[in-house]
Formats: sequence, C-alpha cells, structure tokens
Amino acid sequence: MKLHDIVPGVFAWVQPDGTWWVNNAGAVVGDGEVFVIDTCASEARTRRFLNAVAEATGGAPVRMAVNTHQHGDHSYGNSLLPEETVIFGHVATRAALVADPYIDGCPPVWSPVPNWGNVTRRPPSAVFEDEMTVHLGERRIELRHPGHSAHTPGDVVAWLPEERVLFAGDLLFNGLTPMLLMGSVEGALRSLEWLADFEPEHVVPGHGPLASAGDLPEVLAAHERYYRFVLAVARKGREKGLAPLDAAREADLGEFAAWADAERLVLNLHRAYAEADGGEVNVIAAFADALTWHGGPLPTSL
Repeated sequence: MKLHDIVPGVFAWVQPDGTWWVNNAGAVVGDGEVFVIDTCASEARTRRFLNAVAEATGGAPVRMAVNTHQHGDHSYGNSLLPEETVIFGHVATRAALVADPYIDGCPPVWSPVPNWGNVTRRPPSAVFEDEMTVHLGERRIELRHPGHSAHTPGDVVAWLPEERVLFAGDLLFNGLTPMLLMGSVEGALRSLEWLADFEPEHVVPGHGPLASAGDLPEVLAAHERYYRFVLAVARKGREKGLAPLDAAREADLGEFAAWADAERLVLNLHRAYAEADGGEVNVIAAFADALTWHGGPLPTSL
C-alpha cells in the first residue's frame, strides 16, 4: 500500500494486489482542506489510508469525500471519516448502500471471509444524478456520471480538469478482470469512449496500477476486447441453450486467463444473459455458479 503523489496536492492510494475487496482511493488538498475519493473495505485499511493522507497533508481536515460507486471496498470505511465530512455520491449509490446487506456480515463466498472491523453504515449524504462541481480553494473537482449503468448504476468519476487527473473508480480495472454483475456489459463498453474523451494525463483506476496518458489507449482497448469477449460468449451460449456457467466452461479465456479474478466471467455472463433476456440477475445464483467454476470460495487478500 502506498500513497502516490501524482501532481502536487493530488494523491492516489494504491493497494496491491487489487483483487476482491482491495481497491484504490485518492485525496486532493486545496486551501488547507482535503477531499477524499473513496474509502476502503475494512477499518484497518481505511485507517492506513487516512493516516497516510494526514501525514502527506500536514493533518489538513477532511471536509468532503465522494464514493465512486456502491461497492463496499470503496465505501465501508466511510464511517471512519470525520463526522463533519460531507460525502457525495450518485443517488443510486446512496440507495444501494442503505440496503447493502454485506456490511452487516460477509457471507463465506470469499476466503478468508472478510472482517470489516469497526465500521458502520454511512452512505453519501449529498447526492446527484448527472454531475456536480466541488471547489477546494482554486482547485476544481468535477464529479460526473456517464449517463447509464456500467460497473454499477451509480458510477461516478472525479475529474480535475486543470491537473488532467481522472479518478475512474471501477469503470477501470487495470490488468484485472472487470466485474459487471451489478451494472451493464453494454454500458461498460459505451463508457470507454466517454473515459477517453477526458484526455487525462494521469488515471487512477478503481483497481490495479496507475496509468498515464501513454498507457490509457491500451488499457481502454484491453477493456473493450474483454467486454466484446463476454458478449460473444453470451451470444454463443444463448444460441446453444447453455446456462451462463456452462457457457463459461466452454469459453477459452485466451489473453484474459492471466488476469486475476477470472471467475468474474461467470458473473459477467449472468449480467449479459439478463440484459439480452430483458430480465434481472439472481445475484445468489450468479455467485454460486462462480464458486462452482472456481472450485471453491473466491480468494481475497483483504
């Protein structure tokens, strides 16, 4: 775990190995105040992140924060932020976190079973639907939604137009298998051009290594190849009358076999099938199939 100084006053908290429940986060300092982009899944990891930010900023107060989406690896640590911190998020993110059952106790889907520590439910208190702008002195932070579901219904990026820094949340998994169970395969594919249009110089993905302007075209191209692969496997599976698990078993992962969390193919196929059929995903059945494909509980280094 390391706090990277991307440009003066803009930091990225990168947590290897970036797999299940191990996310990236960030912080921006301006006018003696701090804006935090995401927290972490557990008390221990969130405290390490916030302590590193405090050390780097001379203890500047955390006045505002944003959750880039609903998943607990980016939000369960919210309750460790100061009480006066205003947390922003998409309206769909707040609704999902209010109803999230996993913060109360994680099921044995992963091994080891995650222990969140002393965290409590704290969803965003200030919500928006499309975009909003936050100012820290002269720093401008734009919070934007792509306009459709992608990784989740409530994905938000934090964009610093003057510094050309983009915090992409889980719209980008750099070198790891993306997860689309609660979003949209087609929407994730559409989001790639939207991300490219920012023309950032520095990119902080939700998981995996940082990316530069030179890296981004291949990062986006790899995501596009994977999403089209998922759609092709789903189309072939549906034509043959196969269930998502059986379609995944027949698929050749090819270049994506080297990506961590390969079992997400099963989850992503459940989403692709549901989208094609105009239905909704059975999350419990999807994870049961992913465990079957993997041969047991999914690994996490949380």
